[in-house]
Amino acid sequence: MRSSNRPDRRRRDVLIALGTGALAGTAGCLDTGGDGGADAANDGNETNHSTQEEGPYARVYEETVDSVVLVQTDAGGGTGFVHDGSLITNQHITRGQSTVSVQFSRNDWREASLIGEDAYADLAVLEAELPDYAGSISLLEGQPAVGTEVVALGNPFGLESSVSAGIVSGVNRSLRSPTGVTIPDAIQTDTAINPGNSGGPLVTLDGVVAGVISAGGGDNIGFAVSAALARRVVPALAETGSYDHPYLGVNALAISPEIAAANDLPDPAGVYIHEVAPDGPTADVLQGSTGTANDAPIGGDVLVTLADSAIETPSQLSSVLAIELSPGDEVDATIRRDGGERSIELPVGTRPQ
Repeated sequence: MRSSNRPDRRRRDVLIALGTGALAGTAGCLDTGGDGGADAANDGNETNHSTQEEGPYARVYEETVDSVVLVQTDAGGGTGFVHDGSLITNQHITRGQSTVSVQFSRNDWREASLIGEDAYADLAVLEAELPDYAGSISLLEGQPAVGTEVVALGNPFGLESSVSAGIVSGVNRSLRSPTGVTIPDAIQTDTAINPGNSGGPLVTLDGVVAGVISAGGGDNIGFAVSAALARRVVPALAETGSYDHPYLGVNALAISPEIAAANDLPDPAGVYIHEVAPDGPTADVLQGSTGTANDAPIGGDVLVTLADSAIETPSQLSSVLAIELSPGDEVDATIRRDGGERSIELPVGTRPQ
């Protein structure tokens, strides 16, 4: 574990580090180069928490910052936070790492053990000795409303215990994670997110986590794994080290005007089933494309409802599957096939590793 008694650095070094970091990208994970920039920003001093509350942002910061940690590995750094006796962070931070250290807001360093991680949700759970002042932050139940005010807490560019403010810009997004998988039900935000914020909490002004920050895309667009997905995945990671994701085994497309015309669809409701995995759970129930017409796929089913939810986009299909269903379920669905509409039951399988 790295010592907390590190050499002071000059202000010039901080400016140089920030200038270099600004060119490092926007994925949200920080490459600290071994001796992170966090101590340079603090000049070796402990975090000084203001006792003067000047509004809702100051209040939520004071209520939650002691539960937020800097996560340090041999490959770089990021952020994590305390939840239900463990630490939550991103899987792309912990992936392939045998040594993980965490620093709490009062400069307490701890060795942490990886007890579970999941690439499909970009979540990992760490175990460490928690200081008395680091309480648990709750995960939001349900989905935040678009426009909800939120703050991101973390360590952008290694600057410890930082906070930035914004709103929830969108929900039900499909997020491409730094490891290349697509994460459903993601939260979009205009809150400033930079390298080092990965794994940190996106918190409402009530002090509840709306999402686990995963990536920043620049131009006031950042993304977080939804609290709804984290509420499903994290307990399983803490208990067994892994999580079984629900799976239909289909490749679904948005219904474009070309697809609608080629398949004589009366309206664009639903999603078009382009491919069905031959060994997937729905192989004997759903039908994929059988050919093309005017460069558009034809012959596939159109999935209109799933589990009593109207399905309008592939992202919405992924969200319903991820948040409402589990492997082993038999779920009601409505499809269009051969010009007619029918009700069917779809078996839900386990997503292959």
